[in-house]
Amino acid sequence: MELQGSCRCGAVRFSCRSHTPVPYQRCYCSICRKVGGSGYSINLCAQADSLKVEGRENLHTYRVMLPGESGGALQPTTNARFFCKECGCYLWAQDPSWPHWFYPFASAIDSELPKPPHSVHLMLGSKASWVEPQVGPKDETYEEYPELSIEEWHKKHRLYVE
Repeated sequence: MELQGSCRCGAVRFSCRSHTPVPYQRCYCSICRKVGGSGYSINLCAQADSLKVEGRENLHTYRVMLPGESGGALQPTTNARFFCKECGCYLWAQDPSWPHWFYPFASAIDSELPKPPHSVHLMLGSKASWVEPQVGPKDETYEEYPELSIEEWHKKHRLYVE
């Protein structure tokens, strides 16, 4: 499925192809919570070689920082979050550990996305105390990461788009 996305101010526009366009995951980790708003963030998965960007000069990256060994000082990871330097809108995440993929934020997608049959709430062990997850009757919940990848989940639910 072809996806079109942009930042809030329009300085960055992008398009990509995704086999997994259903925004079903709601991540409550401290990173997504801080950059995604609403207490969680929803990422999609798309093919890295399909990414086309207009306004690349307006992009800036943030390298995710995690505590070092034994809770030591924060250390940069290879995971990068791309955002518009004009309006601050987060657009996608990318990590060289998975060179064929990148992860657009569903909030940055302008195309109509399919409605998920249910949601998967993950990293609930990291949620802020004030966040009250809206868990539906068919939703799945996980303290950390679920076993199924984004691709596996889409295939299991027959939502994988060729």
